[in-house]
Amino acid sequence: MVINTVLSVMAYDYPTDKLSVYLSDDAGSDLTFYALMEASHFCKHWIPYCKKFNVEPRSPAAYFIKVGEARGDDHKSQSKDLAAIKRLYEEMENRIQTATKLGRITEEIRMKHKGFSHWDSYSSRLDHDTILQILIDGRDPNAVDNEGCALPTLVYLAREKRPQYFHNFKAGAMNALIRVSLKISNGPVTLNVDCDMYSNNSQAVRDALCFFMDEEKGHEVAFVQFPQNFDNVTKNELYSNSFRIYNEVEFEGMDGYGGPIYCGSGCFHRREILCGRKYDKETKIELKRGNDSKREESLLELEETSKALASCTFEANTQWGKEIGLKYGCPVEDVITGIWIQCQGWKSVYCKPERDAFLGVSPTTLLQFLVQRKRWSEGDFQIMLSRYSPARYAHGKISLGLRLGYCCYCLWAPNCLPALFYSIVPSLYLLKGIPLFPMISSPWIIPFAYVMFAKYTCSLAEFLWSGGTALGWWNEQRLWLYLRTTSFLFAFIDTILKTLGFSESSFVVTEKVADEDVSQRYEKEIMEFGAASSMFTILSALALLNLFCMIGAVKKVIVGDGYVKFYETMLLQILLCSALVLINWPLYQGLFLRKDNGKMPSSVTTKSLVLALSVCTCFTFLY
Repeated sequence: MVINTVLSVMAYDYPTDKLSVYLSDDAGSDLTFYALMEASHFCKHWIPYCKKFNVEPRSPAAYFIKVGEARGDDHKSQSKDLAAIKRLYEEMENRIQTATKLGRITEEIRMKHKGFSHWDSYSSRLDHDTILQILIDGRDPNAVDNEGCALPTLVYLAREKRPQYFHNFKAGAMNALIRVSLKISNGPVTLNVDCDMYSNNSQAVRDALCFFMDEEKGHEVAFVQFPQNFDNVTKNELYSNSFRIYNEVEFEGMDGYGGPIYCGSGCFHRREILCGRKYDKETKIELKRGNDSKREESLLELEETSKALASCTFEANTQWGKEIGLKYGCPVEDVITGIWIQCQGWKSVYCKPERDAFLGVSPTTLLQFLVQRKRWSEGDFQIMLSRYSPARYAHGKISLGLRLGYCCYCLWAPNCLPALFYSIVPSLYLLKGIPLFPMISSPWIIPFAYVMFAKYTCSLAEFLWSGGTALGWWNEQRLWLYLRTTSFLFAFIDTILKTLGFSESSFVVTEKVADEDVSQRYEKEIMEFGAASSMFTILSALALLNLFCMIGAVKKVIVGDGYVKFYETMLLQILLCSALVLINWPLYQGLFLRKDNGKMPSSVTTKSLVLALSVCTCFTFLY
């Protein structure tokens, strides 16, 4: 996955002497270095092949899948080249997989590159020296592909890590990359792409440069954000992970108010602004490469002098992480950095070309999805409570519409409170036969009915207009409920504890690799519950609570006051409880009906049953 990302960016339709690619490996794995070394050899064949046949996409794995599905359209002359390049790729892939299964690099391979000697002093992923290797030196006239054309610079970096120094997660890795790339290539524009995404559009770099080079407004643009899209989303978006509404509606709207948020991947930045340049509307920034004095250094000298820029102590007593580079102290370093840049007076641009610029891998299990969104919502809520809050810090610095857009995301976590209230209280009062909403004959029911109808009608219309399906919209409503009652709840609690000084920030990397049987269930749009998690306990308990309350209400109608009177007084509670039962149908299947490995663990089923029954019993007899 990582190597396909690197190769797709190296093959951009852009002059290779102006292109440098850096891989930041925060784990400092010699297996990753070996894979990159293999890619540095394969790119000599892949890049000219892409240029010759105008290949899209330029991720080899994605391209071979695409041509495999449309093989009948291949030209005979291309088929011969295709077979050759595919064979080279498969050979490279087999070598990398063999090393990965072995779990180490053999002595025979280690002898092929001096860079492996850095792992002689390697202790662990959290305790090692800076490892920096320039695998392809763009200055070297011998660094050419198999057709004699220059290759882009390719650099491997694993910044120094020591247990006694806090490494600031992804933001720290990005800032180390900014400094090292400043020394080695010093391009005026940088692009960061997560390792689980790849370039799907070789023209994206030119699209971004058009905004930076615009004669009227280009000098105001700090970054150009492309949407995050995924190539493994199911037809009906089982986990609502297509970002459909974000990409088609919300980011388009924010763009009209001064620019979208910085999403952390698929974003082109002006280097000078990341390095702390202040906004001046009278000054125009020219896209020129910086000082080339580094070209007088040898390759070894350049590597050695650059290593110090990625050391643990380099940032001490500097403004890195504060006024320079990405901001520290927040799990969503991208969003808080974007707010800070825009509040300096810079603008951002949302670019959504007809062909998706980047494609990635989205979570394929429910737990992966919930953990990912927990980190996002926690980080956004921390921003709301920090000095960079869009409600306070951004006042008078960015437009009101953009501030409100940021606030919508920053207030995800507190959304858990009303969601939990409406998921629990109306159903319990329905079980008890106590109405909470106006009677159906009362005019006061009109505002409630209007809000429900308008909200969900508008939501469905947006989703369908954006290219989604009705079942996809229903899945999205389910996932929003699950998010608000688990991910946002844990994010809210953790943020409050951190604010009060009882805990520290953490950065949980979302696992994107799934077993074959998990992948098969995902493709069939069967929800995955297989792991025991406190999040699943909460979801199951809420689902069972609403089911018990619905059963109790039906029993009350049959043996009690009758259908008509109950209907007149409890209509909205009946509708709400019924909707919650219907939307939780996959949970009931996982709890009681499924036999595969993706069913709900028995421990979670037992805990949730006890919890739901206890709440219903206590409320019925003690209230």
